[in-house]
Amino acid sequence: MSREHEWVDEEAGPVVRPYAVARGRTRPASSALDLLATVVSTGLPAPSHAELSAQHRRVVSCLSGQGRPVAELASEVGLPVGVLRVLLGDLLEHGLISVRPQGEQASTPTESLLREVISGLRAL
Repeated sequence: MSREHEWVDEEAGPVVRPYAVARGRTRPASSALDLLATVVSTGLPAPSHAELSAQHRRVVSCLSGQGRPVAELASEVGLPVGVLRVLLGDLLEHGLISVRPQGEQASTPTESLLREVISGLRAL
């Protein structure tokens, strides 16, 4: 079995349950890890006191060179989003990743803009 898929048996499915991968934790350490937040590797070495699993290391290796949204990263590493968010929280605490929140929400359109849109639609 390859190291990349060490927790999955082709015939039996997951050998290690997701809650075991996350060490029984269900919530990430940071609330900044929503599905659209972009995660970027800092490139720093892991601190000596960090207890990083193979899944932690796999997540960091997938981030080398470019940032990825949390949802895309979960798909790439083959982990449930909830489990990935817990692992990302660990990596964030150790300074191995940084998180950029999703782009600013579009501002509420002004009344004048809405009136122009309505006028344009009526002109059609």
